[in-house]
Amino acid sequence: MASLPQEPPLPPDNHDSAAAVARPTENDTDKEMSAAVVQGNDDQVDGHIISTTIGGKNGEPKRTISYMAENVVGTGSFGVVFQAKCVETGETVAIKKVLQDRRYKNRELQLMRSMDHPNVVSLKHCFYSTTIKDELFLNLVMEYVPVTMYRVLKRHISANQRMPLIYIKLYTYQIFRGLAYIHAVHGVCHRDVKPQNLLVDPVTHQVKLCDFGSAKVLVKGEANISYICSRYYRAPELIFGATEYTSSIDIWSAGCVLAELLLGQPLFPGENAVDQLVEIIKVLGTPTREEIRCMNPNYADFRFPQIKAHPWHKVFHKRMPPEAIDLASRLLQYSPNFRCTALEACAHCFFDELRDPNAHLPNGRPLPPLFNFKQELDGASPELINKLIPEHIRRQSGLNVQQPAAT
Repeated sequence: MASLPQEPPLPPDNHDSAAAVARPTENDTDKEMSAAVVQGNDDQVDGHIISTTIGGKNGEPKRTISYMAENVVGTGSFGVVFQAKCVETGETVAIKKVLQDRRYKNRELQLMRSMDHPNVVSLKHCFYSTTIKDELFLNLVMEYVPVTMYRVLKRHISANQRMPLIYIKLYTYQIFRGLAYIHAVHGVCHRDVKPQNLLVDPVTHQVKLCDFGSAKVLVKGEANISYICSRYYRAPELIFGATEYTSSIDIWSAGCVLAELLLGQPLFPGENAVDQLVEIIKVLGTPTREEIRCMNPNYADFRFPQIKAHPWHKVFHKRMPPEAIDLASRLLQYSPNFRCTALEACAHCFFDELRDPNAHLPNGRPLPPLFNFKQELDGASPELINKLIPEHIRRQSGLNVQQPAAT
């Protein structure tokens, strides 16, 4: 097997080098973010009340808002996420608490402030807190969505059930809609799309991308770290050590999520970088020299065993709809440029059932809003827009999309 870039012994810190994060200036201080001193053992999150002051801008009165931490819902090298209740309103929120280097801006905060989309978790506000050791923490207060797609999938597996196809369509469509928004409108690559970072409302079945701790605005010609994204969902160009990749790494990851929902288990469960590539080659076959060049033009070692691609229809069970197999094959391509975009994925015929005016959840309830597109349609062709917005929605909203000229 060819040599590949070595994985570091420790987990990634979910950020590129500190030099890539802009240094704050005096004008960067956020007036609505005030420090709250949290006394006691800061490792014990449960039961703490954190108070902060919000408002005070444009003549708006300042007011104190307090959060009672209830329980930890996630931990990692980044810090901790806990469920909390607003003391004043009773609203449940999620608070992501991360140690803040005083020298730098927090990239996740800068990105989340600009996000406003039904399929992206929303930032309510944020504040700093300090401990008695004078450590500075940034607290991102976000809407609370109780379940991850990882847990939804595990529930089906433990019950020895396949996830109903309508849910797979509904969930993956919303993943691509969220990605289309962050890619096209903000130029942001999430860089860690996986079931654990996809939230599902158990009542409405609305899906939201979360955890932008690894996200970054990718600039053409600018290098990025290749050791990014959780292994099972890591695009092959990252395994080949590419540093000038594009947001198509998110498309690969979303393709892995789609395959996992269809199969009930990860498609590429590698134990390390080399094993991850072996798992991919078992399905896609050995990459050609041209495909390797497309993934990383600087990769020079081409000694790979010659393995034929495994037919996609044999990867999935016999009753799998051909549209599902076709979509997976368009997402999971070695060459990043050959993968469809997030918006093109949304328009795929696999999701046509969602565009039916009579479509509804299995319990009879309506589907969550799926066609209230924002700026992500800017620049899309009329033909693509016609596919994305069903006729019954166009009629309701009075949209008049120009029909493409006949060829």
